[in-house]
Amino acid sequence: MLNLDIAQALSAIAVAAVPALLGIILHEVAHGWMAARCGDPTARILGRLTLNPLPHIDPVGLLVFALTSISGSFVFGWAKPVPVDPRYFRNPAKDMMLVALAGPMTNFLLAISFGLLLWGTLHVFAPQTWQHSSTYIYTLKTLQMGIIINFGLGWLNLVPIPPLDGSKIVAYFLPRNMVLPYLRLERYGFVILLVLLFTGALGAVLSPMVSGCALGLLSLLGIV
Repeated sequence: MLNLDIAQALSAIAVAAVPALLGIILHEVAHGWMAARCGDPTARILGRLTLNPLPHIDPVGLLVFALTSISGSFVFGWAKPVPVDPRYFRNPAKDMMLVALAGPMTNFLLAISFGLLLWGTLHVFAPQTWQHSSTYIYTLKTLQMGIIINFGLGWLNLVPIPPLDGSKIVAYFLPRNMVLPYLRLERYGFVILLVLLFTGALGAVLSPMVSGCALGLLSLLGIV
């Protein structure tokens, strides 16, 4: 039984690893890229505009990803945030909002890309012919997980709890005198997120949104 549990855990991590790492890394690269477009060279100077996962990996975020992948709950994880210096921005409030928005939008585009790859795989390699191939099954599971994980990362980061991207987007639309008090909640944000995650409240809110987007995409592609 123990060996079986370990095998199942490793299988779950293997299926989720590629789409999760890709989603988390490209999310951060998108922040850095948009910051550079807005005049901030910090991420580029520090070598963070790279697809090499090593500069982006946060050990705690990686551990949380592994644990949530095994548990079958809402898959969650994070990379080291890309450093952004708003002093370089031409329009600090607007540019910070655009930098924040770039990450989740990248995850939504990745989810759509995984959906298109899934559609292409099913049409080029007929399931009736390849259904007994372990590589084929693994590929289908990974592509499906890519859709779910990236919709999940996109919606998760749009939650308006500092320091998530959603808080910086909301801050742009708040009255000026409310912005700093709102963003000061960042000191408690990590604890709030972990409590919401491990009590299941975060999954209860986000899971319908993620599953709705995933099913909607698959329906548009004629897969379901």
